[in-house]
Amino acid sequence: MITLLHNPRCSKSRQALALLEERGVDVTVRRYLDTPLDGAELRALLSRLTAEPRALVRSSEAEWKALGADADDPDQVVDAIVAHPRIMQRPIADDGSRAIIGRPPEDILALLD
Repeated sequence: MITLLHNPRCSKSRQALALLEERGVDVTVRRYLDTPLDGAELRALLSRLTAEPRALVRSSEAEWKALGADADDPDQVVDAIVAHPRIMQRPIADDGSRAIIGRPPEDILALLD
């Protein structure tokens, strides 16, 4: 089972979902803007990502820039995303033990290995 943190307005997120569905993967879609992750969920997600905390942030978003937060500080990244879910990078595929940011979308296929 893979959970896809998904924004249907994002083309990369739609591509990631299509890749998983084409392969017959059992996917749970979580529209993180409708059902945001809380601090504990984000900390757990960070622990499963192979990337640095800064990879979880869409650093070009105005909300992120206005915060002046440190992208290398996991607590500041978590607090920023809890306050502004829109700044979280997408899509993210999570199998419960590993999580991968789908940039490019094909990267999530590593969870199927």
